[in-house]
Amino acid sequence: RSLLLLKATARMPHGGGRRLEESSDDYQVLREWIAQGSPKPGTDDPQLVRLELSPEEQVLSKNETLQLTATAIFSNGTSRDVTKRAVYQSNDLSIASIENDGLVRTADQPGMVAVMARFGDQIATFHAAVPFVTDPVKRALIEEQLRGIGFQPVASSSQNNGNQNNDNQGDRQDADPTNTHLLNQWRQLGVVPSALADDATFLRRASIDICGTLPTPEEITEFLADTGSDKRSRLIDRLLDRPEYASYFAMKWADILQNRGAGYSTSQQRASTALFSGWIRDSLADNKSYDQFVSEIITASGSQYQNPPALWYRTVRKPSEYVESVAQAFLGVRVQCAQCHHHPTERWSQEDYFSFAANFARVGRKGGFADAEVPTDEIIFLSNRGETRHPRTSEILKPRPLGGAEFSLGLDDDPRISLARWMTSSDNPFFARTMANRMWAHFLGRGLVHPIDDARSTNPPSNPELLDALAQEFSASGFNVKSLIRSITLSHAYGLESTPHDGNAGDSQTFSRFYPRRLSAEVLLDGISQVLDVPTEFAGVPAGTRAIELPDENVAAHFLDVFGRPARMSACECERVDAPALTQALELVNSAEIQRKLTAKTGYPQLLAESDTSHTEIATEVFMRVLARQPRPDEQKAATDYLASEPDRAEACRTLLWSLLATNEFLFNH
Repeated sequence: RSLLLLKATARMPHGGGRRLEESSDDYQVLREWIAQGSPKPGTDDPQLVRLELSPEEQVLSKNETLQLTATAIFSNGTSRDVTKRAVYQSNDLSIASIENDGLVRTADQPGMVAVMARFGDQIATFHAAVPFVTDPVKRALIEEQLRGIGFQPVASSSQNNGNQNNDNQGDRQDADPTNTHLLNQWRQLGVVPSALADDATFLRRASIDICGTLPTPEEITEFLADTGSDKRSRLIDRLLDRPEYASYFAMKWADILQNRGAGYSTSQQRASTALFSGWIRDSLADNKSYDQFVSEIITASGSQYQNPPALWYRTVRKPSEYVESVAQAFLGVRVQCAQCHHHPTERWSQEDYFSFAANFARVGRKGGFADAEVPTDEIIFLSNRGETRHPRTSEILKPRPLGGAEFSLGLDDDPRISLARWMTSSDNPFFARTMANRMWAHFLGRGLVHPIDDARSTNPPSNPELLDALAQEFSASGFNVKSLIRSITLSHAYGLESTPHDGNAGDSQTFSRFYPRRLSAEVLLDGISQVLDVPTEFAGVPAGTRAIELPDENVAAHFLDVFGRPARMSACECERVDAPALTQALELVNSAEIQRKLTAKTGYPQLLAESDTSHTEIATEVFMRVLARQPRPDEQKAATDYLASEPDRAEACRTLLWSLLATNEFLFNH
């Protein structure tokens, strides 16, 4: 007659619906406890200390089942089978599902999947690999193909596709751990990677990803003529030394660090956002070590004008913002749930959350003036007092890191300094891995942990060994960001074609091909400006400023908003939208900005029309300028015939350029 049982079994109306069956083991356990008078736990009762799953990992075929066994281990050394009482969750139902009794059932989709089991406050994870190919004969053929990759210098692409020189793999060695871990996973899953991309594709890809800038026809010609075996390595070094690299990644970090201009008077704030943006850009240009970069932000004090990192505290102001921004941006952890309750699929508790917030409890502010909702021109200092209390117990919590012991602090010690030291130490379990994963996602289109700021036991990396190797190399380099970028961009995966084939169709986890992605809003607008040779005019910033150089997101630009420019309201990169939308297609058709660039008297289309260049030469030049490649024979003929058929040469040039700018080949990095 307990309401807990009557409602849970839907014998009495209940908004939550039926949660238990009377015949279930859960019902009997709950009923027995109620019948005993609902006794509280005793102080001497054994405590749950660990949950184990058996097996821990397995290679499974498609449409196969496997029974897991969950065992709870207690503090007195006893154990109990809790298979039917644990709660299960699969991280990818398209690959495998999990039933309430622990039965794993794979589907038709191959790949890697993790199943979480939770009992009490303990979590265990089962990992499964479902190969693309299981037939022994086909596996042997795949093994032979993979052995043929070798990661050795390859022949020029003239031997591969009769087109452009591709003698570029001299940088890669068999002992490269990145390539080794990629190969091991391809072998495990029976995946055959796509062929290597040609040089023109690689040049465009790397130029966009590193500098947010299209290569010029002159750069393309020079790179294709280079016969050196280390040409791609030298290309990466050149791109990293260009000022566009610092500007492009400064924009990326300004998003993450919420260098926001909206919500208050821009006339008062533009100087501040420009100052912070400039500091980020200079740090990247100088290749400041990543640990120093983060430490200077976390521990920033003083005037926001004299110490630009202190501007981070302009928008990150509340305990919840400190915790969630730092955790997501630098540790790759989402702890929002723990603000109110114990995280349902992770170890973080309210005590963890607010003890982490205590590191910022003594952040003081003085001076400045209130400009609408956000004070400006503040001075950040360490206050003499400041405390954080547990929201339920009102206990004063001492500053400590996530998952660690309290910091040993004197009265005059700044907890933020201890936090920064913990974060940037070589043995921190989150710091180097998060940055390595963030950079991998930037260049390969998907993180090894995906989403990139959601590292947890129930969301494991798709290639743990690869992520560990990247993180260890990054840490050993002294957190050298350019070195990390070199390792990723010279990996075998980054150099692959984006086109799938029968051996890797459907793969979205192992990076057996390059995953195409749409150009970001700023890169796309700058690319159109570069092709048409007409800069975008932004109100309130110096003439000639590129979109990737804008100091904040509040510079008016309808095109950027349509194509997903983020509002910088959180530290999550998910704010930047790259999904296609009807408004984007309409913008390409109706954009006043694109029309202005196409019809400008001093723009490239008009100059091209006024030149004495032949129709054939125009077609070749336009394809190189827009798509960074020579036109194919059928494209050359179609473009030449079109230009010859149009009486208005200028209009014909504009139409040809616009038609290529609107193609997926231009809109995507591939």
